[in-house]
Amino acid sequence: MAFQVSPGVNVSEIDLTTGIPAVSVSTGALAGTFQWGPVLKVTSISSEVQLADQFGQPDNNTAASFFTALNFLSYSNDLRLARASGTGQKNATQNTAGTVINNEEDYFNGAGYGSNVVGNAWTARYPGLLGNSLEVLTWSNGASWTANTTNTADPLYTFANFFDYAPNTTPYVSKVSNNNITGDEIHVMVVDRNGLFSGQANTVLEKYQGLSKIKDAITQDGSSNFYKEVLWKKSRYVYNTGIPSANTQGWGSTIFASPTFVPDANANNAILSGGADGTIAAGNTQTAIALFSNAELVDISLLMTADANAATQSYAISNVGEVRKDVVVFCSPPLANTQDVAGASTSIVNYVNGVTRSSYAVFDSGWKYQYDKYNDFYRWVPLNGDIAGLCARTDDTRDPWWSPAGLQRGQIKNAIKLAFNPSKTDRDTLYKGGVNPVVAFPGEGTLLFGDKTFLNYTSAFDRINVRRLFIVLEKAIARAARASLFEFNDSFTRSQFVSLVEPFLRTVKGRRGITDYKVVCDQTNNTGFIIDSNQFVGDIYIKPARSINFIQLNFVAVRTGVSFSEVVGNF
Repeated sequence: MAFQVSPGVNVSEIDLTTGIPAVSVSTGALAGTFQWGPVLKVTSISSEVQLADQFGQPDNNTAASFFTALNFLSYSNDLRLARASGTGQKNATQNTAGTVINNEEDYFNGAGYGSNVVGNAWTARYPGLLGNSLEVLTWSNGASWTANTTNTADPLYTFANFFDYAPNTTPYVSKVSNNNITGDEIHVMVVDRNGLFSGQANTVLEKYQGLSKIKDAITQDGSSNFYKEVLWKKSRYVYNTGIPSANTQGWGSTIFASPTFVPDANANNAILSGGADGTIAAGNTQTAIALFSNAELVDISLLMTADANAATQSYAISNVGEVRKDVVVFCSPPLANTQDVAGASTSIVNYVNGVTRSSYAVFDSGWKYQYDKYNDFYRWVPLNGDIAGLCARTDDTRDPWWSPAGLQRGQIKNAIKLAFNPSKTDRDTLYKGGVNPVVAFPGEGTLLFGDKTFLNYTSAFDRINVRRLFIVLEKAIARAARASLFEFNDSFTRSQFVSLVEPFLRTVKGRRGITDYKVVCDQTNNTGFIIDSNQFVGDIYIKPARSINFIQLNFVAVRTGVSFSEVVGNF
């Protein structure tokens, strides 16, 4: 009890109600090539609309990554994306060539947010050719309310069509400088000049009315109204990175990140250019994959590799799957090894033999043909996004320790045909090589017809359901065990740990994940040496449930006068 100097009653609480937390093992992840979106930053995506909105629609360079992500989202709604950077990748800018701002943190922490470079006021929010389609229009005090006299035929320059009022000319008192600033207000409009974002040229993408040029300006709800701050937090297309023209009003103080917009008496338009997609090599993709390597920073469970080569697949397996030990990496062979290839099954096995073997990896047999509605044609897409999606869907309909394969849970969506539809002989070759066949059966659809992990020896962990069962158990129990950190290693703590784990395992057994279990945490495995080393040991023995991979049906014909009891079990 607490120490007391004089008589009294002290009340304290001791919490012994800790339990096993629910853990998610259905979150997908992909590092790939995209036209738009933050670079080298993990972004959460939950729908196809959000995917196309934040990372751009697919083209021939980005289709494999885009449709791998899209196919996963057709089974689940929990995806983490990381866009790879590339050599020569650049943001479109107003004037300054070679600018690279990968993501929001780069902008704020780098030179972007604090830049006062004259003549380079606007930069595309993300690197890529798409940024060259952007134009930024700004109006400050003195702008024509009715139309721009230099281009009255262009409706975009008709100021009154898009805003409710002209920028004010009323003095604003800065709380920072105590100066009366006349005409601090501006309006900003972002336009899709070439139609690459919206599909129609000169479409207004965003408009911001009544922003302020002054750093400490706020709105009625108390949030910042400083134009650079507002655009940083709200715009999906541009950043402000400087001053559009010379400081005609003489605001030289560092209080103002960009003092004024007065390039002429009307609208100022900035056409962005110089954006480039760059070249994405295997090393660039591996750098993006590395963003998923830290389990404490990013919670994922199903890592797809899209159209990656053997080196990148091995990197993902070795540096994410094997390091974290709570992620399964999904891989497909190259299209060239599956389509119009004599002896495709042998070609695939020869390829996968060059990839790192692990129970934390799953290989499928190829690619599917699916419709690309964004470009109105059909294209080949690797299947690893679908296989990861089947696992996520199995989690939702059953549990992670159920096999994602077969007629009941292994149906592949959006498959017109397969690049390689393996026969029984081909499936035998693939399965021996650790590759799960994907097969199109007439009248039954396209199915995942195997549930092996990419392990190179016989073990309980050479099956997907067992590997994922142990990921669930290890992840949940390890999190619960944190409650025992810094406690005493005595009989009370050990008993508490056992009473914590056993009900959880009993539940998993009741849900058919395991057939039996035993938890040992006592003086037999917590010896004096272990205790003196400030360690704690809990041994958890598991008998995992096994999926059926082989069915033998014996049909026995017997004579009319023979009793079944005479022959059952005797052949």
